[in-house]
Amino acid sequence: MALVDGVAYWANITTPNVRFKPVYSINLVVDQEIAKDFKMRGFRVKQMNEGPALVIKRNAQTANGKENPPPKLVDEDRTPVDITVGNGSKVRVQYREWETTNAYGDFKGLDLQAVQILELVQDGIADGDEFVEAARIEAKIDGTPGNND
Repeated sequence: MALVDGVAYWANITTPNVRFKPVYSINLVVDQEIAKDFKMRGFRVKQMNEGPALVIKRNAQTANGKENPPPKLVDEDRTPVDITVGNGSKVRVQYREWETTNAYGDFKGLDLQAVQILELVQDGIADGDEFVEAARIEAKIDGTPGNND
């Protein structure tokens, strides 16, 4: 079992991204030393605006068409959760390295096995909630009544 910590972007953990081939995936922004280590071992490191990222994924289906189980998603206490991991969330990812050779060459990748949320960034906010939160902040600043529901 291998683990790596980083910051999540474009995470599709419990529901696969079906834009092309259905896949569970996460772009994990890591520090330069970790990125260098993975690159030296032959793994793809994607350069994002936020920094170097490992692209860790799992196909939703096996090569013979059977369903692959989704990666596990747990909170800091390792309790299973089914939520959307927003961009900027700090996470720990469990992965498995794989490699194969076929007629097209040699290939390496990282199989997404599980994600532990260390600090969640909510993916969006419900309509109207900005007003409620703004009223609470305003009430704390100047003592005016705010919405306290």
